[in-house]
Amino acid sequence: MEKMVNIKPPPLIAYRPPASPVEIVHVDEHLLIVAKPAGLLSVPGNVFTDSLELRLRQVYPEALLIHRLDMDTSGIMVFARTVLAQRHLNWQFEKRTLRKRYVARVEGHVAGQAGFVALPLCPDWPNRPLQKVDFEQGKPCLTHWKLRERGARDTLLALTPSTGRTHQLRVHCRAMGHTILGDRFYNGATAPRLMLHAEALDLRHPDGGAWHTFEVPSPF
Repeated sequence: MEKMVNIKPPPLIAYRPPASPVEIVHVDEHLLIVAKPAGLLSVPGNVFTDSLELRLRQVYPEALLIHRLDMDTSGIMVFARTVLAQRHLNWQFEKRTLRKRYVARVEGHVAGQAGFVALPLCPDWPNRPLQKVDFEQGKPCLTHWKLRERGARDTLLALTPSTGRTHQLRVHCRAMGHTILGDRFYNGATAPRLMLHAEALDLRHPDGGAWHTFEVPSPF
């Protein structure tokens, strides 16, 4: 007799992307730095077509995708304007020399001033796109965190991932016992949006290799 398992399906996506113009943070001959709003896909989905990539290409048809942010996450993204710049940025991501910093408002009060979470993650296949901690099949993941401020019932954290797995920050915060507010995938408390924002990128410019830091202040 087969064992019956009651698996809760992931929530359905209601796609209502914001109509406001995309903010251009920086543009030169090689780079295009933009601020993605929460609720907008980075790239077209299987059903939905409106995305940050398509909107940018209306003005910058040469824009080349480098990385993505979840639909629910806001913040800074970099696109390349030449194939050479794309290769250079992809190399930085591969070698993990490019540094990303996020901010997240999580439920409850986090103890301490700083720390890290090192838990391997892999897809939770019956519940895709969810991810789960798995010490046998999971890939190594490392997230450093630092206290920003404590609210009445929540905590604002700065998060620096050393790896870039799907839902890494969501699952690592949940594993700490402090789910990101507004996280519809991992049972976060009610909030107008996912309280996760990509705040800064540190990268080497493809033309000359000088370090540059680009920032988009958190809306929360």
